[in-house]
Amino acid sequence: MLDLANMEPKEVRELIRKGDLMKPTSGMCRGHIQANLAIVPKNLAFDFLLFAQRNPKACPILDVTDVGNPEPKLMAKDADLRYDIPKYRIYKHGVLVDEVTDIEKYWRDDLVGFLIGCSFSFESAMLNASIPIRHIEDNHNVPMYITNIETKPAGNFHGKMVVSMRPIPYNLIPRAVQATSRFPQVHGAPVHIGDPSQIGIVDINKPDFGDPSIIKEGEVPVFWACGVTPQSIAMTSKPELMITHSPGHMFICDPKDEDLAVL
Repeated sequence: MLDLANMEPKEVRELIRKGDLMKPTSGMCRGHIQANLAIVPKNLAFDFLLFAQRNPKACPILDVTDVGNPEPKLMAKDADLRYDIPKYRIYKHGVLVDEVTDIEKYWRDDLVGFLIGCSFSFESAMLNASIPIRHIEDNHNVPMYITNIETKPAGNFHGKMVVSMRPIPYNLIPRAVQATSRFPQVHGAPVHIGDPSQIGIVDINKPDFGDPSIIKEGEVPVFWACGVTPQSIAMTSKPELMITHSPGHMFICDPKDEDLAVL
């Protein structure tokens, strides 16, 4: 059985590219940055970059590709965004039209790719601080929810923030805040702690993306901004085309989490 937690990013990307690994990437290549993906046509790329700049909590940019070039040169030289993510989603005019294991047939010479920080990247710091992570323990995808938190619009891009949730023992919440605050480029500190209804979540057991996590006695739901936000924005803004990762199926980068840490 593969020890995915201790493999190098290039090794795992090769497994993904060959079609041998199609599952959520949380816990893989522990200590390395993971990234969300959003790809848009060139004529929308400036507006999307501006949207990300105005919403750094939800959409912290790690890398931007050259037009028509699927190589993320800062985060993984020689990688290919068309093949190196386990599963992708294709949105056309706000509608999810396909979910695929590579995007070769959708790739165009006018596309620009954005790698966006992912909260999976600070999970190593949480584990090192002895904070349990339920979706890793139970081997399922992290739960994600569309909230009532409005993002700051840019051009035609607008909509609600998405958050990820981890149940944290009450006495460990200060430690979780401290551990994740060091990583602002992968969402940083939580945006909400406690009552989910205050951010528009009706049923904590029915996430909009991912799988529900059991919240045990003595635990509190803690919510972090999530890089799935562009998918919420795609559904609201209805761009001609947006290609994203499938929630939980991230791009694994060569740099390490600690390279992004703020001391």
